[in-house]
Amino acid sequence: MAALCQEALLSNRLESKGSPSLLGGQGPLTVVNNNQYVSTVTTCGQGTDEYEDAAFISLDHAIHAALCGENKPVVLIGPAGSGKTTALEKLIVDWAKGAHLQNLTYLCPFGLKDLNGLDGSFSLKTLMSRSCHGFSPDSMPSVLQNPEKVLFVFDELDQYKHSLDPSVQTMCSDPNKSTTISSLVAGLLHGTLLNGATILIASRPTGCLTFLNSTTIDLLGFLKPQRKTYFERFFTDQNMANIALLNMEQTLGFYDFCSSPRFCWTVCSIYRSLLDVGEGLPATLTQMWISILVQLIGALSLNKASARELVLALGRMASHCCLNRQSTCTAELFQSFGLQQFLTFHTSTDSLLLVDGDLESDQCSFSFHTHLIQELLLAVSFFLDESSESVNQMLEKHEGHVKYLDLYMSGLLNCKQRKPLEAVIGNFNSDRLADFECWLRSSSQETLKGCYQEKHFKCFRLLHQNQNQMLVKEIITPSARIGISYGDLSLGNCVALNYIFVCLGEVELLNLYGTKNLTEEEAEILTPAICFSDKIMLSQSSLSTGAVAHLASALTKGRTKEVDLSYTHLGNARLKILCTGLRDCRVQKLKLTVCRLTEEGCGDIVSVLTSSQSQLCVLDLMCNELGDQGLTQLCQALHSPICKLQELHLRSCELTAVSMEALSGALCSGHSQLRILNLTLNTIGDSGVAYLSQALQHPLCKLQSLKLFDSQLTGGCCPGLSEALRSEHCSLLELDLSVNELGTEGALLLCKALSKPGCPMEKLWLVRCEFGEVVFKELGMLLLSGTSQLKSLSVSMNSVGDQGAKYLWNALADPHCLLEVLGVEMIDLTDACVGDLCVAVGASRSLRSLDLSNNNLTDASVAALIQVAEESVSLQEMDLKYNDFSEEVYMMYNCDKIRY
Repeated sequence: MAALCQEALLSNRLESKGSPSLLGGQGPLTVVNNNQYVSTVTTCGQGTDEYEDAAFISLDHAIHAALCGENKPVVLIGPAGSGKTTALEKLIVDWAKGAHLQNLTYLCPFGLKDLNGLDGSFSLKTLMSRSCHGFSPDSMPSVLQNPEKVLFVFDELDQYKHSLDPSVQTMCSDPNKSTTISSLVAGLLHGTLLNGATILIASRPTGCLTFLNSTTIDLLGFLKPQRKTYFERFFTDQNMANIALLNMEQTLGFYDFCSSPRFCWTVCSIYRSLLDVGEGLPATLTQMWISILVQLIGALSLNKASARELVLALGRMASHCCLNRQSTCTAELFQSFGLQQFLTFHTSTDSLLLVDGDLESDQCSFSFHTHLIQELLLAVSFFLDESSESVNQMLEKHEGHVKYLDLYMSGLLNCKQRKPLEAVIGNFNSDRLADFECWLRSSSQETLKGCYQEKHFKCFRLLHQNQNQMLVKEIITPSARIGISYGDLSLGNCVALNYIFVCLGEVELLNLYGTKNLTEEEAEILTPAICFSDKIMLSQSSLSTGAVAHLASALTKGRTKEVDLSYTHLGNARLKILCTGLRDCRVQKLKLTVCRLTEEGCGDIVSVLTSSQSQLCVLDLMCNELGDQGLTQLCQALHSPICKLQELHLRSCELTAVSMEALSGALCSGHSQLRILNLTLNTIGDSGVAYLSQALQHPLCKLQSLKLFDSQLTGGCCPGLSEALRSEHCSLLELDLSVNELGTEGALLLCKALSKPGCPMEKLWLVRCEFGEVVFKELGMLLLSGTSQLKSLSVSMNSVGDQGAKYLWNALADPHCLLEVLGVEMIDLTDACVGDLCVAVGASRSLRSLDLSNNNLTDASVAALIQVAEESVSLQEMDLKYNDFSEEVYMMYNCDKIRY
């Protein structure tokens, strides 16, 4: 019995014809029989890599798995053109050919839209006899005994006009009873009729699905691999297939509608027609749809005047459908738009419009195949129309009702892109073109003055559709803020952003801060933009392995000098890939703060630093678990005469005194170019500093800045440091010893060393070192000595009060004092010191910045401080934040130099 049913069903399917589609596309059965079928995909959860996409499985596999699962309806949900009907057809044909689901005896396919028009009474036997080819009414007892051997396939549930709500719909439960179609269908779908039968349904998203207890499969359509397979099957010439696919991915592959198998067929068809006559393939979405429209109009054999009138009429229909959110229009409306005269061309226009019903009937309705062609016709009609409607009026009227209208209008502004269309409908209105160009210029320039990311992207997408490099350069002037963060990109925004950067040629900054997941595909698209950028900002981003590979490749080809990958959690494996590009590029500054690097990654960094092509001179590795072994490896690079590293930041890298000997040796090697070294928040200790002090005295050590903030130091490190500072070979200009318990004795030793004639020290940080008045007195004498070169001093968070600070005010007033920056935050200052403070500030000819924040100053001091700040010749900034001021002070006193 099953064999007879399969043979009869296969014969019927081979004779069936599909509904018309854009460009007269193939029906589902033709696709299946011509071996052009490619299964769409559905998701099956997340991938194993946190940076990679979710895992996907083929729809065919998902359907078969679901049909073998729980006994409840299986629903395929997807938008128009996503491959639902073709997948059903493939399943039906495979069963009929004996390839799959051979446990079934009967397969009954229904188009629910076709069932809408059936009146009268039907029994289950009658219904199965209509659709289950080869089914004999005599077989009904067998069906009732073995319902699990029957599969009902329902397509177009979203177009079914009857309710599935069990509270309002009568559901048939008697297989022998004659009843309405709606009662039979409801009984089958809810399981009251022939319980145990398998049900497979296809539908666009619709509210009636909420009434079904079903297993749902969401169709995602074609991803990139499926598109590749489809193109290879569509084109017999594989070279042509490769050319077409490459253009598709670069031009259209980032639009969500490209996942539609129906749209892929349209693209392949138009590409083949262009390639067959030796024409170039489209560079934009606009150009693609112009090619389609030209082909559709050409099939009607109209003269230019008639073709122009047709497009204007279709534009009116498109505007009506958009504004009223209607997918169809009635015969009466159709006539009102002036389209009645073109009905004689129905045999050709059925690929331009969908006609539902008898043309002679008032019930006939008309609709566009896709909103993409609908909006293009709306855009084209605007440029043909002679009315006085402005661009702003047109766009404002349709705002919220359209998605691609402004893109099409921008694309049509390009004379090369619209030329094929003008050849068949006549020239566009020049005044309207000029009006739109003026709007595009002014709106883009205004948008790019702001900092709204999505508005920038919209502007870039318009310019990308326009394809005019000169216009891009005219619009994006130096005042445009294209340095704002463009992180968290979509594929479409990647393409548009890349186009802008390529047009500009040289860009200061590509800011992708906070990109949640930069995929391989996105990074590949952005490769040219990376090449043209002086600086790449990717901090707080996550990068897939493939994305890092493209970044590395782009760095080797481009002009980039600075890369910020801070907080990207890069890891050692991705660092290794990145280093393949860093070894041969122009990058001079690299930030890898908080990138989950360990000792394992240091070898790859060494390979970069010792590459003859590497230009790297600033490296930030802060907050990575490098450890002593990692630093020891890095020291190998410092021994190399090729290494150009001048600045190394190792804050909080789990270092101890163990690695300081190797570091000291590298600094004294004669090859090290290191000038700046940051060892903040490591457990260096006094013994570690002893090694560094030895290096500072070495004639070949070039170190100029050393930061040892919170490095577990005591006064025990001060004798060695003092000796180093007194050395004639010491070149240290900056020293940070903050948050270390140096003690009074140690601090006094340092002060004496700093007072030595010839000591080059210019910047000294001694924040929160628990100093008393004695040390402040010594610091005051140092500043008065005439030998000190100190220009910046911070002694904040040492509680010495007004009396201790007085030594600094005395020094500040002396002409020998060279201080430009002084930090005395949180040292317990009161209003009592303000008199001496004002005298000092007024007398100083060098002081530019004074930090008095977090003290105990009150409203009583503000007037005097404002006055001295305004009168001071040198002072540029006085920080008074977090003192004991009332709100009235902020309103009463206003001085540009004061920071409250």
